[in-house]
Amino acid sequence: MTLAERILEPDADIGALAAWLDGLDPARRLEETRGLGPKAQRALWRLCRGRVATLEDFVPKGRPAMQPVRHFGRNTLPAFTRFEKRFCRPPEGEDRSTLWGYNEGVTRPVVGPGYFVVRGTDGDSRGETVIDYTRVPPNKPAEWPPIKFNERGLSRLVYAGMLDFMRKVSGHVTIGRAYRGGRETPNCFVLCREP
Repeated sequence: MTLAERILEPDADIGALAAWLDGLDPARRLEETRGLGPKAQRALWRLCRGRVATLEDFVPKGRPAMQPVRHFGRNTLPAFTRFEKRFCRPPEGEDRSTLWGYNEGVTRPVVGPGYFVVRGTDGDSRGETVIDYTRVPPNKPAEWPPIKFNERGLSRLVYAGMLDFMRKVSGHVTIGRAYRGGRETPNCFVLCREP
């Protein structure tokens, strides 16, 4: 059975799904997560209610500050469904209770990098960790593109006012749901962290 088929089973169990994903080799885990269509992603979002994604799920402990960590994504949009989110831990002297990041993909040259700050939400039922596009980092790793604000140019159509609430699926996989202006959108996405 594929991950999508497992998620859509009437008696799907998130603990069993997480254990199965954790047991896959990295290439297979990525293949399975990138194979999730909109229906499976929305079902996975519901299954993961109450599962807390922490900052360490995005940048594991022991990773030096400013060292990027790639997450490979698939969203529920009708086009441009594959993308990456890249994260890093800020250096000393910055707010270490956050992460910094941006979006990489074929649309970046057109809509911009979509920079964000990842922060905790103090127990929000939508997710206790949020990717916050209303804030951009003050700095970045040298190899990342120039920082741009999300309220300018074409970026405002995609990223302005956006909050992505995150839930943990397994050791390397998270699921997110986009909210704009405080309202839930139909858009979900799954991320699979590099090994």
